[in-house]
Amino acid sequence: MEHNRETPAVSGKEEVDIEAVAGLRGDGSGVSSQDPAWKRFLRHIGPGFMVSLAYLDPGNLETDLQAGANHRYELLWVILIGLIFALIIQSLSANLGVVTGRHLAELCKSEYPVWVKICLWLLAEVAVIAADIPEVIGTAFAFNLLFNIPVWIGVLIAGSSTLLLLGLQRYGVRKLEFLVALLVFVMAACFFVEMSIVKPPAKEVLKGLFIPRLNGSSATADAIALLGALVMPHNLFLHSALVLSRDTPASVRGMNDACRFFLFESGIALFVALLVNIAIISVSGTVCNAGNLSPENAAKCGDLTLDSSSFLLKNVLGRSSAIVYGVALLASGQSSSITGTYAGQYIMQGFLDIKMKKWVRNLMTRSIAIVPSLVVSIIGGSSGAGRLIIIASMILSFELPFALIPLLKFSSSRNKMGQCNNSIYIVGFSWTLGFIIIGINVYFLSSKLIGWILHNSLPTYANVLVGITLFPLMLLYVAAVVYLTFRKDAVKFMSRRELQDIDDTEKAKVANEGGSEDDRVVQSN
Repeated sequence: MEHNRETPAVSGKEEVDIEAVAGLRGDGSGVSSQDPAWKRFLRHIGPGFMVSLAYLDPGNLETDLQAGANHRYELLWVILIGLIFALIIQSLSANLGVVTGRHLAELCKSEYPVWVKICLWLLAEVAVIAADIPEVIGTAFAFNLLFNIPVWIGVLIAGSSTLLLLGLQRYGVRKLEFLVALLVFVMAACFFVEMSIVKPPAKEVLKGLFIPRLNGSSATADAIALLGALVMPHNLFLHSALVLSRDTPASVRGMNDACRFFLFESGIALFVALLVNIAIISVSGTVCNAGNLSPENAAKCGDLTLDSSSFLLKNVLGRSSAIVYGVALLASGQSSSITGTYAGQYIMQGFLDIKMKKWVRNLMTRSIAIVPSLVVSIIGGSSGAGRLIIIASMILSFELPFALIPLLKFSSSRNKMGQCNNSIYIVGFSWTLGFIIIGINVYFLSSKLIGWILHNSLPTYANVLVGITLFPLMLLYVAAVVYLTFRKDAVKFMSRRELQDIDDTEKAKVANEGGSEDDRVVQSN
């Protein structure tokens, strides 16, 4: 049923965008509140495992390997704290989708002026491409390890195989979620096998997990790199969109139950991600700090990458261990690529409202992401592809505020969330947490850039030109973050619950007047 409602008058410059919300809200059909809680919970399993892949992608894998090689188990507590932070942020994203019936990209499109909307869209697309680069390269490394295929050919195979796996969309998003969850558990099983081979001391692992320590000159930098690699910008868009695939009743109880179920499900998925990260760090920490390590292998541990770690495991633990690592890397790259491409679909649809076939949108997103990986792998080989992963991580650190700040603004706004907006305590805590994460990422980005300027081989005048160019860009970056943070909401949305109340009121009014709604529509015409 469509309603021709007048926009209510509100103070200031606020407008009410009703129809955009009404078009996406669920009506609750097929979901019975009388079912047991465990059955209703099972219907909500899926989105959390999809987004958990951002914490298990090849970029995180490389950061974990280096952290373990440098500090053994001493930085495990950073992973624990980081994933707790991630659970809170991801729950805000899921709640936003459940309550508003719209995902983050759609809300940005309706809220911001055209020039801001275009900038946010371009930044989000760049974030998807940057997140996809380590995934494509990681998959290519896995093909090279398992089947001795050149890296550049592996890049092409990675793109094609991801498109084939995304074809499962035609059978429903639940099938795709099942495939991703299966790949997560394959990856977990592989690293648990590796862990059983190296047998790290359980006491030291637990000590590293619960006792914060920062020993050594590079410990702080490695801890910041671990935290900076966790929260991905495209993941915030993806989670708010995936929850819309569930038919959540537009009632207070229905939305509260959905938010709670998605929180529990995300907690389970991120707990699995935590175990995998612990296993990765423990394996590299044990192997690289063994007493009988050869000088050649010790040198590899000093600069551990996705590619060199496979040869390290092969030399120290045997070929079977390297094959298990290759299978885990393949599962990580393929599953992460699926979620990255899926996020790209929602971003393009939400910001631009482009109506195109899914396979065309998948092909566009995939092709854009493959090109830089293919060019670098052909020209620079494995070492060039490895450096591209570092560049991609820096881009993601730069991008994070432009997804996280809108999420924090919308999830704490009564204009967007209605009566389901967060309490003042949750708002304060989430903003504090958000700026801690942004600060960590900005520090990570700045330290990488400054380190490059100080230690590159460019002549002095070239470094001066680079500094002169970067300084105004950094000022523009800070100004953009300040603008997004302090800009007042311009658009007011009715939550799904408020729209349901309007529908119920109109239905009751029609029933009291003794006619059907169809009769009223005909008479009004």
